Amino acid sequence: MRRFLRPGHDPVRERLKRDLFQFNKTVEHGFPHQPSALGYSPFLRLMAIGTRSGAIKLYGAPGVEFMGLHEENNTVMQIHFIPDQCQLVTLLDDNSLHLWSLKQHGGASELREEHRFTLKGPPGSPPSATQITAVLPHSSREVLYLGTESGNIFVVELPSFRVLEDRTITPEAVLQRVPEDNCNRRSCELVEALREHPKNPDHILIGYSRGLIVLWDLQNNKATHHFLGSQQLENLYWQRDGSKFISCHYDGSYTQWPVSNDNRQPEPLENIVPYGPFPCKAISKIYWQTTKNGLPYVVFQGGMPRASYGDRHSISVIHGSQQTAFDFTSRVIDFFIIFSSDPAAEFDDPSALVVLAEEELVVIDLKSAGWPAVHPPYLASLHCSAITCSHHVSNIPLKLWERIISAGSKQNIHYSSMPWPIDGGTNIAPDPPQRDLLLTGHEDGTVRFWDASGVCLHLLYKLSTVRVFLTDADPNDNMNTLGEDEWPPLRKVGTFDPYSDDPRLGIQKIYLCKYSGYLAVAGTAGQVLVMELNDEDAEHVVDHAEADLLQDQEGYRWKGHEKLKTRDGPVRFEAGFQPFVLVQCQPPAVVTSLALHSEWKLVAFGTSHGFGLFDHQQKRLVFVKCTLHPSDQLALEGPLSRVKSLKKSLRQSFRRIRRSRVSSRKRRGGSGNASEVQEANAKFDQDALQEMELAPVQRKIEARSAEDSFTGFVRTLYFADTFLRDSSRHCPSLWAGTNGGTVYAFSLRVPPAERRMDEPVRAEQAKEIQLMHRAPVVGILVLDGRSTPLPEPLEVAHDLSKSPDMQGSHQLLVVSEEQFKVFTLPKVSSKLKLKLTALEGCRVRKVTVANFGSCKTDDYSENDLAVLTNLGDIQIISLPFLKLQIRYPCIRKEDVSGIASCVFTKYGQGFYLISPSEFERFSLSTKWLVEPRCIVDMPEVTSNNHVHNKSGTENAARKS
Repeated sequence: MRRFLRPGHDPVRERLKRDLFQFNKTVEHGFPHQPSALGYSPFLRLMAIGTRSGAIKLYGAPGVEFMGLHEENNTVMQIHFIPDQCQLVTLLDDNSLHLWSLKQHGGASELREEHRFTLKGPPGSPPSATQITAVLPHSSREVLYLGTESGNIFVVELPSFRVLEDRTITPEAVLQRVPEDNCNRRSCELVEALREHPKNPDHILIGYSRGLIVLWDLQNNKATHHFLGSQQLENLYWQRDGSKFISCHYDGSYTQWPVSNDNRQPEPLENIVPYGPFPCKAISKIYWQTTKNGLPYVVFQGGMPRASYGDRHSISVIHGSQQTAFDFTSRVIDFFIIFSSDPAAEFDDPSALVVLAEEELVVIDLKSAGWPAVHPPYLASLHCSAITCSHHVSNIPLKLWERIISAGSKQNIHYSSMPWPIDGGTNIAPDPPQRDLLLTGHEDGTVRFWDASGVCLHLLYKLSTVRVFLTDADPNDNMNTLGEDEWPPLRKVGTFDPYSDDPRLGIQKIYLCKYSGYLAVAGTAGQVLVMELNDEDAEHVVDHAEADLLQDQEGYRWKGHEKLKTRDGPVRFEAGFQPFVLVQCQPPAVVTSLALHSEWKLVAFGTSHGFGLFDHQQKRLVFVKCTLHPSDQLALEGPLSRVKSLKKSLRQSFRRIRRSRVSSRKRRGGSGNASEVQEANAKFDQDALQEMELAPVQRKIEARSAEDSFTGFVRTLYFADTFLRDSSRHCPSLWAGTNGGTVYAFSLRVPPAERRMDEPVRAEQAKEIQLMHRAPVVGILVLDGRSTPLPEPLEVAHDLSKSPDMQGSHQLLVVSEEQFKVFTLPKVSSKLKLKLTALEGCRVRKVTVANFGSCKTDDYSENDLAVLTNLGDIQIISLPFLKLQIRYPCIRKEDVSGIASCVFTKYGQGFYLISPSEFERFSLSTKWLVEPRCIVDMPEVTSNNHVHNKSGTENAARKS
């Protein structure tokens, strides 16, 4: 009964745990989910993005990132930087204004919310009286001008947000200078735009939605000019010298207006409908940029012909005779132009167009011929095709890293060579201590390689498996090709493409060997591709092999999708990872597990029907093993036929509940004829159960029926060189764990290197373990004589790990969803176990071995298990004694997709999807921590508007 007692408190171990373990959520990688607003500061060269969930994120040079969150969690509607200040104002959809500042605190900069404010009207006034539609931060940095739905323009003092009621610009005051023909109250409803005169800060331009535009003198509190547009107004833009401004309208036109010094009624210089004469969509925003050569850049959003192109999301750029309509695959939220911000400069000279679309950020180089896109160093559209799986590889050797970058650079030749134009702040993070790769598999059959070493998740290389198969789309098709006379001149930009040619192409499992450069990827239709890295383009035949996992068993009929058709003859592949063999599982079900041993040149794969082993050096199937149970008809229906399956699983769940209730009633009382011996046994069992409940982690688990569906589903595969048959000789082995709690062990005979191509690899089943509770097996691990996990293939050969201890006895750790169990090898007798509770619904979802180093000394580190449960908790469990070290809440238990997407690293970090487009990065280690660290200039502006002082703020990827 000693194992049921609570362990004593060990102060030494508690101190050590504090030096080893610490939970931090450090940085969000990827593209913000559901962006709703965009802002830019030419002074700070920082960009701000707001989202529908109330988040605000600031970006500058790579590595310069800040994040804030509004308490209200309301949609951010507008973002405006205060001129020449490290402050910005956000407007939310609840009509509240928030002032944010970048402040120095403890040697690090923070984005802090300073004040919040809601504009209130007089008692009894309708909400529209104070509903803010336009915000203008004045260059004096002292006030905000707030245009409203009612036509009133309120003046609010900064930073106190005090309303200066005596300076309010009312519609009545505006209408005093408007001719009587247009002098009605409705012409001054809803302020669409407020723009400060670029040369005279005492004048502002006011645009009303019905087409009336007024130039207002702030000093004399009167209108100096009015401009009467014939169409509904959308937006305004001043030309640099202040002599003209541009208005854009709902009918797809824009108008140029002169601003004279006399009091004559201004007439428009020109009215242009760029995509007329047929009805067009509204132009919602416009820029007019002057250049040294005299030809302006006109950039506007929308304006497409309604009938044929009304569903397009476009931004057009016109420069002389050159005109392009950039076509985006998702809705455009907002855009801005990066141009010369020097007040003394005579021309704008635009350099880049920055577009925030709903699913990606696109930057266009306006300086280079053809206006190419700029490759973004951050804000990557991770979900350009939906992410289906991920795989992390730590500490990549330099040679492999350089070869991957080289392959990626050949793919990026169509991108601009322009440096990243949003370059505010300075990243002062030290170089990452190691090179890490995050590989993501996607629905369209691609694998993307991301540099996950630091704060910026940067795309290095994209691999496509589509060329191996015959699909409806030709991979040589160029979506951007336009005819010379095509009108409008549309050009697709961006990488977001949510549509897949064939859902069977989806990548489900990835395994990369960083030492040999071998890569295995497996997909939705049972396809397993083995690839090797080639630095040059190549054309070759991909060898095919089939693995019949049903082994001609009668009575089984696959009802799911067909396998993918492959291309005949040689296939041309670009430099990078190139497939040389394809193993097709039959039936073509989703590949559920994958393992690669590059030293033995073997790849193992599993589906819901069984598993197999393939020799990719001899290109020969070694064996297949069917794991189907007679009741596993559900496994043959495929992923697209689940309605009956759901009904069946519900029925089975209710039957289990009923059975458990009946059996518990029998145990509690039974019949009156029960003997005294049975009563005594029942009492003893009850007492034993109560004693067991004293132990905090040793709790009851439920046994599962062998008739549960998907018992043959192969969850995990594992290669090990260990003692399988007797304790005197070790041999290569393959282990497989299934959904029904079964573990299969096969001993392998791999010929020596000199006879490797002449003799076949042989396999023989040596063990079969059935866990009593039949819970799905999610992890298998072999510990050597020092109780250390066996090293990765080729790790010892590269002097990156000690040779495993083959003198002492080995141990087998089997992790099921409900318990951890250690067996001795080769006898496979139970030695130790740690149970998780089934009563609270706790199940293991992910498990990996992580190395934790002490933050106090470099001399100590230990291997532990990092475990993620279905409740979103992360538990760290010691090896080999299976003691719970610490537990952290990480993911909300309702976030099923986040839990399913989680991937751990080898050194105690992890990633999980917080949205389809964002990874949250977290750390469990005190030693390895990746977070932003940067310096942003914080100017102090004196009353005479000269920059008086600069101080640095710090906020990065560091090894603590």
